[in-house]
Amino acid sequence: MTESKPLIMVALSGGVDSATTAWLLKQRGERLAAMFMKNWEEEDASSGCTAEADAADARQVADLLGISFHGRNFALEYWEDVFEHFLAELAAGRTPNPDILCNREIKFKAFVEHARDLGASFVATGHYARRRDNPDGSVSLLKGVDPGKDQTYFLHALTQEQLKIALFPLGELEKPAVRELAKQAALPVATKKDSTGICFIGERNFDSFIARYLKAEPGDICTNDGQVIGRHKGLIHYTLGQRKGLDIGGVRGFPEAPWFVAHKDLAHNRLIVVQDGEHRLLMSDRLEAGNLNWISGDAPSAGTRLTAKVRYRQPDQACTVERVDNDQLILVFDRPQRAVTPGQSVVMYDGDVCLGGGVIQGCNAPLPDALLKQTTEQ
Repeated sequence: MTESKPLIMVALSGGVDSATTAWLLKQRGERLAAMFMKNWEEEDASSGCTAEADAADARQVADLLGISFHGRNFALEYWEDVFEHFLAELAAGRTPNPDILCNREIKFKAFVEHARDLGASFVATGHYARRRDNPDGSVSLLKGVDPGKDQTYFLHALTQEQLKIALFPLGELEKPAVRELAKQAALPVATKKDSTGICFIGERNFDSFIARYLKAEPGDICTNDGQVIGRHKGLIHYTLGQRKGLDIGGVRGFPEAPWFVAHKDLAHNRLIVVQDGEHRLLMSDRLEAGNLNWISGDAPSAGTRLTAKVRYRQPDQACTVERVDNDQLILVFDRPQRAVTPGQSVVMYDGDVCLGGGVIQGCNAPLPDALLKQTTEQ
């Protein structure tokens, strides 16, 4: 009788979330198999995120649950479809989000293809999100019930076809409950620390890691009016709103207050900084986005009132769709947003329903006085 059930391939990462996902499905009597994805060839024990250790943990969970285990190497696909784009965006002065591309191109594309080759009809992941099957046969992506863990921001680029075969068993749970279930089930990864950031970078220094692939050009750090107050390591190492890692000591004539990245002047290789985390240079209430994806297949109409996030875990921000066409969106927010960053994604919601979104191309934050002065002089 079990054989008549569709096979669900669980994406076992070696962490507590995916392990609990497999356990929950096993408790429901589902027919399961597990697959571990290796997305990076280089191993660095100091990163705290070696594929070998994670694969061993994943296999241990699969053995405990009595389900078959498969390992697949997607390092080539990850390099070509995710990492090369990541590097190109950094080199262009933007701040990319590789996790979004990884979900679309690896976890819900390459992984799915291999799962289907093994006879799977569905894939299950440890994402904190929910899917809803609609009467018309379409599916909707809904926020996970734990607002602090909701991961629909990272899933907004998925299509109907990808979502229709996706299962998210953790969507109805809060993180503490997942940990407790893992402990009760005696899962070997129950107390394992959650991975953060980009896993192949792990605990390594981001600047030194990126320096292996991109050449950084040091330059001046300037104030809003163009006064040089320090040197930067290369614009690829900074993002808008950044406070840490600027290495600006006490500057004569300025108060003892933290500095924030307000603008990356690519033309002159300058980093413009300010001493107010909500300085006018960091604030904008209008953005443009491209590379759009609408989960339902239909874009919201101009004038539609929605909410949106311009970064992960940001509280929902009220906004209005000003314009949307084939691949351009203009969004206007009720309140100014801090550090709207090109390369990051804006993700839009109608209540709990994630509609989709796109990659931020620009916003209406004012230009630094130093650039305006230069433009006027020219």
